[in-house]
Amino acid sequence: MVLNECDLQQHRGHPTELKLYQVDAFAGHIFAGNPAAVCPLDAWLDDELMQAIASENNLSETAFFVPDGEVFHIRWFTPTTEVDLCGHATLASAFVLYECLGYSGDKIDFFSRSGLLTVKQEKDSFYTLDFPAEPPLNCPVPDAILTAFGVPPSQCLKGEDYIVVFEDEEAIQSAQPDLEQLKKVDLRGVIITAPSSRYDFVARFFAPKFGIPEDPVTGSAYTQLAPYWAKRLGKTQLQARQLSRRGGDVTCSLEGTRALISGRAVKVFEGILTIPTH
Repeated sequence: MVLNECDLQQHRGHPTELKLYQVDAFAGHIFAGNPAAVCPLDAWLDDELMQAIASENNLSETAFFVPDGEVFHIRWFTPTTEVDLCGHATLASAFVLYECLGYSGDKIDFFSRSGLLTVKQEKDSFYTLDFPAEPPLNCPVPDAILTAFGVPPSQCLKGEDYIVVFEDEEAIQSAQPDLEQLKKVDLRGVIITAPSSRYDFVARFFAPKFGIPEDPVTGSAYTQLAPYWAKRLGKTQLQARQLSRRGGDVTCSLEGTRALISGRAVKVFEGILTIPTH
């Protein structure tokens, strides 16, 4: 998105310099997991400016948060649109608050378009996201998904995304879907998943119509995957691996109607974003 001079005039009065952090979430070292940009604010910017910043960052998500007393309000933008929920950028935001901005509470409450989201700092540099669980429902396999993968799955379900189940871990690792076909699906994205010999399950996530061909590690996907695998495996504590090129380990558990999703994070860099005002 390009802001013209008239658009920029609307941003007079906002700070011309904004702190910006890049954090690798669900990773214990840099250049792994899922990178997110985090931009702390004192007050909301105009939507088009936040979208322009996210487009400039060109990461799967840029998170913005604003303090409100003892809680925070959070929003997430892909390079092309605002989304209702993002796990890895919420984890990255909590990391920035704790590790960079001196937050010292025992938990962080984020209010979002998906309701209340809580993050706790655990031992060994782990952070746990407390998100609403979204048990997926069985559904027919959409034609676009069949065409995109070329192999019929053993099961297809739907929640916020389509969950496409295969029985072979190698099928997840080697999948090369037709992304143009996946743009045709009517939900946010497509998760493919299978049981694993080393983990409880593995997964990958594709959302090309939201500007994310493949997401490295997708925290919000586990709000759907945790209920599915907990029921299938008969256990509520689960270890998962997202088999993207960067890869990431996710610990998740199901507690009633909540999905607890845990992982590490590490700062890659921080800087100053200068916004023209004239």
